[in-house]
Amino acid sequence: MNTAKKNVGVLAVCQALLNSNNSMLAVTAALVGYSMLGSDKTLATVPVSAMVIGTAIATMPAALLMRRIGRRAGFRVGILLGITGASVSAFSLFSGNFWLFTFGILLLGMNTAFGQHYRFAAADVATRDFKAKAISYVLAGGVIAAWAGPEIAKWTVDIIPNVRFLGPYLAMIVVSMVAFVTLGFVDIPRPTEKERAEVGRPFWEIARQPVFYVAALSALIGFSVMVLLMTATPIAMLHFNHEFHDAAFVIQWHAVAMFAPSFFTGTLINRFGVLAIILTGVGMMSAAIVTALLGDSVPHFWVTLVLVGIGWNFMFIGGTTLLTESYTEAEKAKVQGANDMIVFGMVAVSSLSSGILLQTFGWGAVVLGAIPLVAVAGVAVVVFAFLRRQRAAAAT
Repeated sequence: MNTAKKNVGVLAVCQALLNSNNSMLAVTAALVGYSMLGSDKTLATVPVSAMVIGTAIATMPAALLMRRIGRRAGFRVGILLGITGASVSAFSLFSGNFWLFTFGILLLGMNTAFGQHYRFAAADVATRDFKAKAISYVLAGGVIAAWAGPEIAKWTVDIIPNVRFLGPYLAMIVVSMVAFVTLGFVDIPRPTEKERAEVGRPFWEIARQPVFYVAALSALIGFSVMVLLMTATPIAMLHFNHEFHDAAFVIQWHAVAMFAPSFFTGTLINRFGVLAIILTGVGMMSAAIVTALLGDSVPHFWVTLVLVGIGWNFMFIGGTTLLTESYTEAEKAKVQGANDMIVFGMVAVSSLSSGILLQTFGWGAVVLGAIPLVAVAGVAVVVFAFLRRQRAAAAT
């Protein structure tokens, strides 16, 4: 096995471990917030939003730190933040302190900011032809997490007497420790002095490129719509008198749908082109919205979240692959960091909006809120594809 493929394999395992924790958090965090609050449940999704905010504020520092100390050391810094966050969250469950719990989730979000660079690290070590597949294979590690995270949450949710939900946060500490050890097998050289000294073009010059704009917009909207619907789903299902295990089942299959396509998304991109795959993701999101508006049974929630997961996969992997066309080697740290900061900044707004819309207007309003976002993504990709085709025709 060559070094690139070995690194992709190790990064895929680390991605799986990270996403296992994130799946546990997705199943439990909003419900923990809901249980800690009094009669006004408007802030129930704030912990989930805190995770996204933590990711947003740490993306650029994570990228710049890795540029200086290397990928492996940077990933381990992120994992230590995650262990601290899970420990704080676990302690807060004893005291019933909502805001301390939220702070712990914020730290877990910072860990995710570092973990988002697993896919970029895979792209860095891959050849041009292998790049889309490398990104896909790393994200495919989430398939394991799709089952493991919710299952661990279900097994451990009541394992500590009188402190419901404590078990999953203790489990997150163990999973993070395994990831810390696993990173010892990754072999990515630290940046040289020359690489650290080169800065490339100013970021705003890079951001003015249509390819950057469409790449960032694809990832941003794909992630925002996914979080908007996914964050509200466990609470919405409780409102419609479904059980916790039903919500965990739906989130579990949602996570499978997010990551299972990764085994072939890179191949599809190589065959049909990145813009076609992003546009297919937009179509999946549109179908999810229609399904959600048709009913509120468990099957309706299941189909909605499965379609959202597939749509996210195509839009996020497509956007990440397209982004690599916008920067040089010297520019990658600031562009990758800025891209994720923009994406997760918007995702934080989406997460906060999810809880407010759900509590104030109901599940239907959450679903309707996704429509303009999906429409903007579709129009942007179609226009960019048209312009790119025109430029290619003019060049010949």
